[in-house]
Amino acid sequence: MKKAAIIGGTGYGAIELIRLLDSHPYIELTKIISQSQHGELLDETYPHLATYLANPMEELNVEQLIHEIDIVFLATPAGIAKEIAASFQDTSVQCVDLSGDLRISSEDYQTWYEKKPASESLLEVAAYGLTEVFQEKIKQTNIISNPGCFPTAALLGLIPMLENNIIESKGIMIDGKTGISGAGKNPSAKTHFSTTNENVTPYKIGTHQHTPEIERYISQVTKEASVKVTLTTHLIPMTRGLMCTMYAPLHMDTDTNNVIELYKQYYKHSPFIRIRKPGEFPSTKDVTGSNYCDIGAYVDKRTNQLIITSAIDNLVKGAAGQAIQNINVMNEWDEKTGLSFLPIYP
Repeated sequence: MKKAAIIGGTGYGAIELIRLLDSHPYIELTKIISQSQHGELLDETYPHLATYLANPMEELNVEQLIHEIDIVFLATPAGIAKEIAASFQDTSVQCVDLSGDLRISSEDYQTWYEKKPASESLLEVAAYGLTEVFQEKIKQTNIISNPGCFPTAALLGLIPMLENNIIESKGIMIDGKTGISGAGKNPSAKTHFSTTNENVTPYKIGTHQHTPEIERYISQVTKEASVKVTLTTHLIPMTRGLMCTMYAPLHMDTDTNNVIELYKQYYKHSPFIRIRKPGEFPSTKDVTGSNYCDIGAYVDKRTNQLIITSAIDNLVKGAAGQAIQNINVMNEWDEKTGLSFLPIYP
């Protein structure tokens, strides 16, 4: 049994980690660390977790953690995680960062996050934790950069088609929609009930920090240095769920049946990817509360485009579930360990 800690233990991603780790047979969550709420019991903030952890949340003490913990999940905001992750770089502690600090280059990080980037040595050892695509790299390091929610859905839909030369890397457009939990726990005018209810709001047009992340890993797959995508994100009035609808120019003459078969072949060893039949497309409700990513596709010969739909739960496959999936791979456990539950429906 490996001992784990969550640093930044009161946000939505952390609370989802707690829920999922409770059923993991090889991981025991022993510490929850919160700088803002240390000394408090977890159920004072989240009553649904009453009786879960008797010990109060703690202050961060990295030196102590190195000797007491095997696994650390960083659920802190961007700008904070990189400093903590660096402390585990040359240790045996396995560290998964759920923030954006280690996902992109220093230059892009400064531009899009407007913060000081992580050290180059840390960026070099951190593996990008898109589990279905980068498993070998994930196995070879103790630092994982967990992908963002939009990049998870978008890249899982796009990469198989790019690797099979079905679509062009130039001209890709991504229409993303996410529930309110994607905006985080802290309330704002944008996430107020009276604002979000019966409303759809585009946000961060042309400035979303997940844009360079998607571009970077498309570039890795295609070996092209200057890939650019258009990402438009929308906040929609539901708690959980994320959908990316992608439009990509076709590189070759093909049809929907062929595309679906290519997806099935690409993901035949990926237990959390479910490919829809021709003419069928996923909805966010189909994956709520689960670690699944459901993908549908349609070849539009009239416009010479491939239309791809990709649905995930933003807090599970888009955050906590994928983090645990990466830990499973790092430890050579079955990839489904602690995650093989069905979606919640209705």
